[in-house]
Amino acid sequence: MGIIQVLDDHIANQIAAGEVVERPSSVVKELVENAIDAGAGRIDVTIEEGGLTYIRVADNGSGMAEDDCRTAFLRHATSKIASGKDLFRIRTLGFRGEALPSIAAVAKVECLTSSGADGSGWKLVIEGGEVRSFAEAAASRGTDIQVRDLFFNTPARLKYMKTIQTELGNVSDYMNRLALAFPAIAFTLRHNGNVLLQTLGGGDLLQVIAAVYGSGAAKQLVKVEGDNLDFGLTGYVSRPELTRSNRSAVTAIVNGRYIKNFALAGAVLNAYRTLLPLHRFPLAILQLTMEPSLLDVNVHPAKLEVRFSKEQELILFVEESIRQALRGQVLIPQGNKPASARPAVVQEQLALYRAETPVDMPFGGASAAAAPPPARFAPPGPAAAAAPSPARVAPPGPGSTAAAAPTPARYTPPPGPGPASAAAPTPQRPAAPLPADKLAALLEPAPDAPAELPQFPRLSPIGQLHGTYIVAQNETGLYLIDQHAAHERINYEYFYAKFGEPADASQQLLVPITLDYTPGEAEQLAAKLPLFEQAGVYLEPFGGSTFIVRAHPYWMPEGDEKEIIEEMAEWILSERKPIDLSRLRDKSAALCSCKASIKANQSLSIAGMEALLDRLAACGNPYTCPHGRPIVVSFSSYELEKMFKRVM
Repeated sequence: MGIIQVLDDHIANQIAAGEVVERPSSVVKELVENAIDAGAGRIDVTIEEGGLTYIRVADNGSGMAEDDCRTAFLRHATSKIASGKDLFRIRTLGFRGEALPSIAAVAKVECLTSSGADGSGWKLVIEGGEVRSFAEAAASRGTDIQVRDLFFNTPARLKYMKTIQTELGNVSDYMNRLALAFPAIAFTLRHNGNVLLQTLGGGDLLQVIAAVYGSGAAKQLVKVEGDNLDFGLTGYVSRPELTRSNRSAVTAIVNGRYIKNFALAGAVLNAYRTLLPLHRFPLAILQLTMEPSLLDVNVHPAKLEVRFSKEQELILFVEESIRQALRGQVLIPQGNKPASARPAVVQEQLALYRAETPVDMPFGGASAAAAPPPARFAPPGPAAAAAPSPARVAPPGPGSTAAAAPTPARYTPPPGPGPASAAAPTPQRPAAPLPADKLAALLEPAPDAPAELPQFPRLSPIGQLHGTYIVAQNETGLYLIDQHAAHERINYEYFYAKFGEPADASQQLLVPITLDYTPGEAEQLAAKLPLFEQAGVYLEPFGGSTFIVRAHPYWMPEGDEKEIIEEMAEWILSERKPIDLSRLRDKSAALCSCKASIKANQSLSIAGMEALLDRLAACGNPYTCPHGRPIVVSFSSYELEKMFKRVM
């Protein structure tokens, strides 16, 4: 007699249950998805003790007739697949035909269903996979399934369940995702008698988001829309000031199916790029549509993972759609939350005398007479272009000579903490003011702002706070600008553009820079030298674990070249994900911009502040620094009036 045997149906169902029914949330998922496929407009879910003792899912869908009610609990019984071709054009959430028999194999199940409007239906009772009773019963149109004592006959599985709160969290999380995926369905979730989720089913996604995340979060969202020949996208993403500590608030819905996809979540983060601080994540709800033939949903028993046949095109489409939506917003966070409505009574305001010519009064004890006039600062003229410039040479190669290279003007970085700054006894006392003409040499001429972007507010600087924050105003209110973050953004966009053409900007070094590494690091670095060449940095082995830098772009911040290249090397060595040119440009530009920017505790003249704000307004993204910190914070005139009780 052979040793290979065919398992009986009972054991096979229990094994299948181990794949499909992992925990109470798996039961809720399968039952609710069946209700959605049945065309339900209302779905009520009730659970007790995290779903371990009781789960009930009731819907007003199409229900089942007598024969279908019996057949639905058999393995591989489904109404959604008729032939092998149907696997490549799946438009429903459930299709495997394993959910109901798998649940019935490890629990006590009672199904009450009706497919008509005459008030009659059928009631089926199953315990541990065995049918206990089947009879006609009174029932309204739809299906009502109750699951009791989950895993009662598999105690080993029950032992690995988490706490009630953990299991409840899993159920609640998935119900929230389904509500976001189907705003036209009215969902209700109750636990131990308490309502945890309730949506109206009106089809308004923003109302569902408010029900799930709160009305405050819903007000901080930006609408995203996009479509091309392959994909369609609608949804919402949060403004940069609304973030989470992890990526769990990123919800991707494909053809109505909530999925977990690392590449899609990465596309959302890449779209924000420098808008978010490190280790902070946005809130995003993305509803994607595509031809079913472009994705495979039959790759995971729980159907949470899918494969895309055009994944790279989809990633680029999602990134660009979100980026375009954020570009259309003025992303200046408010210092205080505005009131819901303006009051009816406003205190009378008196017009005070103001001199026609404002006086530039820098902090730090400098006299008013020594300050430059507050005229609007102009970009550097021809005199600036005539400044001496170091030689620029092509990348090292056969026949190349330093003498034959053209000599472009070298970018002059902003000064670091100089003697005046070092001599300051306390951080509260700023260094000597940075004159406008000197600041002009640190800033590239401001390009014209792109016409499709929202207008950055026109700001008039009125002073400085602690030599760190520029205080400015316009007709709408008061603004605080972090001068270091602002200069970082200006420099970042300058360097990002420069790193796009590094081979044309490398200069041969008379004295090469030497870098030392451990033997293991040196071996890894030797394999990644082409990445440095893409950034215009030419490294070569110099024996042992030492490398030398033969050339680097002439516009790197002077005096910080070695430190920047070392940090680039550390990042390249530590990065586990593939490094493309865009990510390399981004990281390299961020390193250079930080080194080249004016620091805190540096006093500026009024004209210097105006020059900085002019360049900031011309940036593609004038709202955050390359590390995601906000640059500008606003206080509306109404908020100020409310603080001083001028409005009641």
